[in-house]
Amino acid sequence: MYKIIKKRNLAYKLCLYEIENERLARVAMPGQFLIVKIDDKGERIPLTICDYDRDAGTVTIVVQEVGATTKKMNELNVGDYLQDVVGPLGNESDLISMNKDELKDKKIVFIAGGLGSAPVYPQAKYLSSQGIDFDVILGYKNKDVLILEKEYRDLKCNLYVCTDDESYGFKGPVTNVLKLLCSGKIADADYKDTNGKVVKGKEVIKSSDKKKYNHAVAIGSAVMMKFACITTKELGIPTVVSMNTLMVDGTGMCGACRLMVGDDLKFCCIDGPEFDGHKIDFDSVIKRQAQYKDEESRALLKLNEGNTHHGGCGNCGG
Repeated sequence: MYKIIKKRNLAYKLCLYEIENERLARVAMPGQFLIVKIDDKGERIPLTICDYDRDAGTVTIVVQEVGATTKKMNELNVGDYLQDVVGPLGNESDLISMNKDELKDKKIVFIAGGLGSAPVYPQAKYLSSQGIDFDVILGYKNKDVLILEKEYRDLKCNLYVCTDDESYGFKGPVTNVLKLLCSGKIADADYKDTNGKVVKGKEVIKSSDKKKYNHAVAIGSAVMMKFACITTKELGIPTVVSMNTLMVDGTGMCGACRLMVGDDLKFCCIDGPEFDGHKIDFDSVIKRQAQYKDEESRALLKLNEGNTHHGGCGNCGG
């Protein structure tokens, strides 16, 4: 049993949990993930490590409510317990294994879409602690679902926030901002502050120089990573993506997370979760992720209806 010692509502249906687990906190590394189970009947949920505190003996995860199990998880509060937390699993980020001289030669940009800002954060935090310069682009649908902005602003990095509906920051999506940075035109782009006031980018950024990146990390939905990789390929920027959303078992036994990386068959949980984004067939990934939507929807409906649920649809077994 693993105690929840902190809960924070980040946005609608999105919660941050700090979990007491001294062993995990001692060995966790950026890029790795956990398998979480709330009770003996619960689904196994793979969640990337968002942060860890070795001194306090805690690990941090972010949970987005997308189905029945994550809905139950986000109903837990401080003092409640998770039945099982397994990890850390997967491999640490490639950036973590590089020495300081190697990192200094890198011109790094992190591209995070929505919930992807959670798994990007520990990598960014690590680089900041090593005194490495890097840029971060955070993209969201709107400012109401913006998360972890303060945490990123506390790091030593150049931060660029954008929204699809243009309600805050630069005009999204993230690929637009990346192109502006690489063209040196970000200073002339419109930026909306928290009050909706439009100012020029030069009033909110640290530098308007044309960026020349040689390493990108893109994490978010499969669709977001697909278009991020199309853009970075056009710009000639080698790109790493995280495919943790494909995982089920997390130990290489079920085979559900198999993935073609170029001509090689890989398993996300044991070979990844990070891979060369320019070698991923994102169209097949997007198609696979849609396979279980009906089952998940029926499970959520059953949970929401409780005792009134009778299986009238004829498909859920109620």
